[in-house]
Amino acid sequence: MTSLRRRRGVIRNRPNQSFFYRQNSKHKIPNMGSSRNSVLVVQKAERIHESMAAAADQPCVSAAESETRSEMMAEEEGKSSALDEDEASGDDQPSEQKKTTTSCQGRKCVPGIVYLGHIPPRLRPKHLRNMLSVYGEIGRVFLQPEDHQVRKRKKKSGLRRCDFTEGWVEFRDKRVAKRVAASLHNTPMGTRKRQRFSSDLWCIKYLHRFQWTHLSERLAYEQTVLQQRLRTEVSQAKRETNFYLNNVEKSARMDDKGRKRRSQAEQVDTKLWEFTQHQTEEEIQKKKKKQKDSITQKNQEKAQLIQQKSQSNVSLLCKIFSSNQSQ
Repeated sequence: MTSLRRRRGVIRNRPNQSFFYRQNSKHKIPNMGSSRNSVLVVQKAERIHESMAAAADQPCVSAAESETRSEMMAEEEGKSSALDEDEASGDDQPSEQKKTTTSCQGRKCVPGIVYLGHIPPRLRPKHLRNMLSVYGEIGRVFLQPEDHQVRKRKKKSGLRRCDFTEGWVEFRDKRVAKRVAASLHNTPMGTRKRQRFSSDLWCIKYLHRFQWTHLSERLAYEQTVLQQRLRTEVSQAKRETNFYLNNVEKSARMDDKGRKRRSQAEQVDTKLWEFTQHQTEEEIQKKKKKQKDSITQKNQEKAQLIQQKSQSNVSLLCKIFSSNQSQ
């Protein structure tokens, strides 16, 4: 019993040993809460301690024997890790990865691509791969970095990190991709409060009939459009600068000519720039009044002429009718 306690003390005092934490697997050794897990851990520690003591007692061991011992130890560790994982997962709920591997048996797996509309700050492709690989096998991952101008502005303010705006993830099976997009959309990224990105929500959409070649073509098209826009902006700036320089040279030549003419006492023709402007309301009313006055004056003149002609006719008619009566 004392030896077992001492060995347990060795394990507790040396928590960073390779036999206590297995870094090659996804999950660590289960905690010492369950009795069977604690017994497995203690048995494995005893075996390792015995092997270390035997190696210390027999320093002259051949390379073949050391290799066989290491292989046996690796097999025992693999068996114990398999038992631990079976206990942790349970027989009623098999892991999602087993489902994905067995789902593609007997049929052709078509890859599916999901679109991520929101990427939280400090989220990198490795984080995204680790978070989504639990649900199925993942192929390629691409995250679109932020704009160059935004990046420059952040650098000036002191932030050196590069964030991403959107992303695409390729699953080996499109059924898994559809299921992931339907189940994870608008849900928290982390299951616990202390996990990273737990306050952010998933924004996932499955892209029907979308292939990875379409994404590369789209990125190439956006790159060509950006280059074309930059070329047009540069050419427009060149035209503006050339126009300004030509005007400056022209004004300098005109100033030289004016100085020469003034020195020769010649009359310099100054060009006046006149611009037509819209009439004010007062000017419009005056113009209308003048038109009305001119029309009334013309009508009065016509009436006077008609009256004069009518008077001359009356005298003539009187003479004619008076002569007829006398006869």
